Amino acid sequence: MVILNSPISKKEVVKLRAGDTVHLNGIIVTARDVAHKYLIEKKPKEYKKLLKNGVLYHCGPVVDRVGKKWIIAAAGPTTSMRQEPYTAEVIREYGVSGIIGKGGMGDRTLEALKKYKAVYFHAIGGLAQVLAECVVDVKDVFMLKEFGSPEAMWVLDVRDFPVTITMDSHGNSLHKTMYEKSGAILNSLITKGGL
Repeated sequence: MVILNSPISKKEVVKLRAGDTVHLNGIIVTARDVAHKYLIEKKPKEYKKLLKNGVLYHCGPVVDRVGKKWIIAAAGPTTSMRQEPYTAEVIREYGVSGIIGKGGMGDRTLEALKKYKAVYFHAIGGLAQVLAECVVDVKDVFMLKEFGSPEAMWVLDVRDFPVTITMDSHGNSLHKTMYEKSGAILNSLITKGGL
C-alpha cells in the first residue's frame, strides 16, 4: 500500500508502478467532458496553479448544500475514455500528475503519462457513497453556474481515497495488458473450437 499526498511531485510519480494500490490524501479536482473541453479550448490561466502536480478526478459528484457548506453525497468515477480526446493536452498544458477514473484510457493518454510524468488511478465503480466518505471537505467549486453541478470543477480534500495505479509514467497499462491477454485466450478458444 502506497500513501500519496496530492499535489504529487514528478519525482514521486516516477516511483509509482502499474499495480500499486494507493490511499490518496489531499486535493483532487473533479473534471468531466465539459471541463476538459473548456480547459483546452479556453486555456484559462487561473487554473494552472491549482492543477500543477495535481490530480483530476473524472467524476460528476452528487452534492448537497447544508447551510453554507457543500456536502458530497456520492462521488463515483465516470468512464474515463470519454475524456480521451482532451486528456493528453490537459496533462501537458496544466502539469497534472494524476488522473482518477474508471475503465482506463487510450494510447494517446498513455503516451502523455509517459512523456509528462503522470499516472492513471483506477477507482472502483459502484462505490459512489463509500468514496464520498473519503471527502473531508469541499474547498471550492468553479464553473458551477456555467456548467451545472455534475460538470463543475469541485475542489475536494480527501483522506484515504482508495485507488490502484493501472497506467504509469513508464508506459505500462494494465488495461492494455489484460485486453491483449484476454484477446489471446479468446483466439485460442476459437481456434480450438471451444466456442
